[in-house]
Amino acid sequence: MLICTGFAAQTADSPLEKFTFNRRDVGETDVQIEIQFCGVCHSDLHTARNEWRDSVFPVIPGHEIVGRVTRVGPGVKKFKQGDQVGVGCLVDSCRICSSCNEGLEQYCENGITLTYNSPEKIIGGRTFGGYSDSIVVDQSYVLRIPEGMDLAATAPLLCAGITTYSPLRHWKAGPGKKVGIIGLGGLGHMGVKLAHAMGAYTVLFTTSPSKVADGKRLGADEVVISKDAEAMAKHANSFDLFIDTVAANHDLSPYFALLKREGTMVQVGAPEHPMPIAAFDLIFKRRNFAGSLIGGIAETQEMLEFCAKHNIASDVEIIPIQKINEAYERMLKSDVKYRFTIDMASLKAAV
Repeated sequence: MLICTGFAAQTADSPLEKFTFNRRDVGETDVQIEIQFCGVCHSDLHTARNEWRDSVFPVIPGHEIVGRVTRVGPGVKKFKQGDQVGVGCLVDSCRICSSCNEGLEQYCENGITLTYNSPEKIIGGRTFGGYSDSIVVDQSYVLRIPEGMDLAATAPLLCAGITTYSPLRHWKAGPGKKVGIIGLGGLGHMGVKLAHAMGAYTVLFTTSPSKVADGKRLGADEVVISKDAEAMAKHANSFDLFIDTVAANHDLSPYFALLKREGTMVQVGAPEHPMPIAAFDLIFKRRNFAGSLIGGIAETQEMLEFCAKHNIASDVEIIPIQKINEAYERMLKSDVKYRFTIDMASLKAAV
């Protein structure tokens, strides 16, 4: 067993605190990674506080992991000691179903193994995430970080980046397409950057006038205040694609009215409660309402290469692990532009 240190939530209403735990030792095709940075995702908070009602405690969150390879198993061919690598939201899948065979491991029909709060197949118990000093992952689920990328700003790409990149690629965002991004947070700011870099005409929708300048700085061709009915009406029946990144309940009808015939609304934000969809919003224009998860390993690697080519990274505020509980409260208030990243070197000083 590999003895590790991390920050864990012991119950749904307790703060995250220092915690010692075991990981499996390095197996035949495993890679051991010293974690240097870990992004903070809203999913971390949902899980630590059991808001999705599926947490098994203790929970160590973190699935936006960047680090350095310290050890490899004898069968590892893809990586060597010293390589700069990343780990995203999944660390295993069945590898035999049709989705896995198509490089869509995130939709594995037999169930993916998430980076945290999933059954650990080899030693039992649950998987523990990246708020820790080290992790062991099969080489097939490890990503190579292109040279020259800012590691702290790259970490959130492994969730926020791929969560927006995957639907933009699948629904063919690019030149000649008009794409709307709903919400300017951890996901939304990446959606704006990526859609713009793909060549789409990119429009940000936000409820906050204070975010207009930032939206344009990030690459939006226009910023629309969604509470302004007149500004919304100017875009009626004109969008090919919407990416909805909002994780709180909100009315989707005003946005459906902006989609072209056969346009698509893709939900990537995950509100706690179901949201109503009016049938007439869909059927009169043969509009589509879809969901999208993250991406498979190959697509995530493609996303990293795309971001390296276009000099895209997340806007981050770097924090020590000792401030993670404070960061959760700030995240709930949208008091971050636009993603926290933990400098895991701070773990050594944690008490």
